[in-house]
Amino acid sequence: MPAYGNHDFRKKKLKRKCFQPTNGVMGMEFNEVIKKRRSIRKYKTEKIPEKILEGVLEAARLSPSGKNIQPIHFIVVTDQETKEQLDPRLAEAPVYIVGFVDPTKGRCSIPDGIIAFEHIILAAVNYGLGACWKGTYLGHLEQEEKMIKTILNVPMHMSLVAYTPLGYPAECPDERPKKPLSELIHYEKW
Repeated sequence: MPAYGNHDFRKKKLKRKCFQPTNGVMGMEFNEVIKKRRSIRKYKTEKIPEKILEGVLEAARLSPSGKNIQPIHFIVVTDQETKEQLDPRLAEAPVYIVGFVDPTKGRCSIPDGIIAFEHIILAAVNYGLGACWKGTYLGHLEQEEKMIKTILNVPMHMSLVAYTPLGYPAECPDERPKKPLSELIHYEKW
């Protein structure tokens, strides 16, 4: 069995704790979290309790990854000057979370990072926090990615997945219209 870093994540067989659906209906609360998710751009300066921040990060840690490689790394930023360097428009948020992946770990690294980051965003909503996904993944903004790596002292071979401010919302944006399911789903063929 291969070891990753100093850990062999495949040694222990963990007991499964599976969700048991009730009357065939799954995740009513989860669907509510999805419906409430908004991009928040104004934050209260109120500090996030450590236990809540840990819960948000734990959601990312538990995200799946191809072959259990777990290529994602997060930097939690609370220093005001650093937040202003990252994005002065959103620096009033008490925390920034910045996600990177190691692309040398395989072709699933970027998708694994995106999945983990979405876990952060949804967990934030679940805890009553706001977030605003800021992505430069897939090389969209190379200069911005290089700047962020320099500010945070990240090795240049790492790939930025996304970053987000995190905090209690000081705004409540309206729900944005979404296409009906009938325009998005195709069965069997296009």
